[in-house]
Amino acid sequence: MNQELFTINNLWMMVATILVFIMHLGFAALEAGLTRAKNTVNILFKNTIIPALGILSYGFIGFSLMYPGEAFEGGFFGFSGFGLSLMDGWDTSAYNEGYTFYTDFIFQAMFAATAATIVSGAVAERIKLGPFIFFSLLYVGICYPIVGMWKWGGGFLQTLSTPFYDFAGSTIVHSVGGWGAIIGAYLLGPRLGKYKDNKINAIPGHNLPLATFGVFLLWFGWFGFNGGSVLSAAPGAVSLVFVTTAVAASAGAFGALFASYAKFKAYDITMVLNGILAGLVSITAGADMMAPWEAAVIGFIGGILVVFGVIFFDKVKIDDPVGAISVHLVCGIWGTLAVGIFGDLAGGAQILSQVIGIVAIGAFCVIFSFIIFYALKKTIGIRVDEQEEVEGLDINEHGMHAYPDFATKE
Repeated sequence: MNQELFTINNLWMMVATILVFIMHLGFAALEAGLTRAKNTVNILFKNTIIPALGILSYGFIGFSLMYPGEAFEGGFFGFSGFGLSLMDGWDTSAYNEGYTFYTDFIFQAMFAATAATIVSGAVAERIKLGPFIFFSLLYVGICYPIVGMWKWGGGFLQTLSTPFYDFAGSTIVHSVGGWGAIIGAYLLGPRLGKYKDNKINAIPGHNLPLATFGVFLLWFGWFGFNGGSVLSAAPGAVSLVFVTTAVAASAGAFGALFASYAKFKAYDITMVLNGILAGLVSITAGADMMAPWEAAVIGFIGGILVVFGVIFFDKVKIDDPVGAISVHLVCGIWGTLAVGIFGDLAGGAQILSQVIGIVAIGAFCVIFSFIIFYALKKTIGIRVDEQEEVEGLDINEHGMHAYPDFATKE
């Protein structure tokens, strides 16, 4: 590869890294907007510390777990050493035809922190900060890289007779976060008053403009999330991924609009916002393999699924303040299965491989999450006490209000 093309590819990968990094601001805004004002500082704190924690833990141990080298090809686990070692030729195409060693790391690190961010939304407004940070450290540093290695690091899912396929992480990123989210929400229990007198009581978010801003930031960043996963600046591939990403998000908005209006007879902005995210999550596994019309179908179905996912989890009393489980777990599973139903890889053998990947990764994440959350629950506890929850986590865990001029005791 000539130096000019190498530089262009590497530059696009760094731009994509910036776009994925901005998604953390989108998550922060969305989560804060869909929860109550008295917990805003807590939400912002978690979404600020997670990227910092993710970069450090992924750099120290996670990157080596996820990409342990050819010696561990086809396996379940590998490790190439602590920390980021300087490789010979790290700044040239001797490392990779498309980008440098350091570009590879920082792009992957942006993905890693996303898994813990997804968990944050589902456990919002009642989890203790310390245990959450400890869980996130282990989830980003150990759990996510191990299952990521099974596919992206050359592990057993990559060496199946028909390899499991997950282009940018419908399962490896989003479902991983979703499995941790559902275990955390289940072990924490619902927020006070959410399910009272055998009723589902809505607890509205305090700032829908902020939530809307967050979703558009996420949509914006997703062009780097999916577009960067091409791992080069190849014009045809990146252009296709941009189109399928945009189309799926748009179709997801309409899927959620139609489903929520049919169910509630109201134009619910929160459902449409989550419908956009549902479309994005759904297309992520196969964004490079789909025609635009297939992306539209996949996104539209994702938008419908997210509405009925929210309804279902409320019925079984798993309290998810932002709909993270429905968006990232339900639609992550759907998007992964869609690779075997639509696009260039459609077929029975591919569907079977997709199911194997979903089940294997899901089982590992559920067991890992349950062990960590349950151990924390039985030792130091994971939930704030009732008075702290009523007063708000901001004043009790952080000693401040997000909106001091408007703060009340309610």
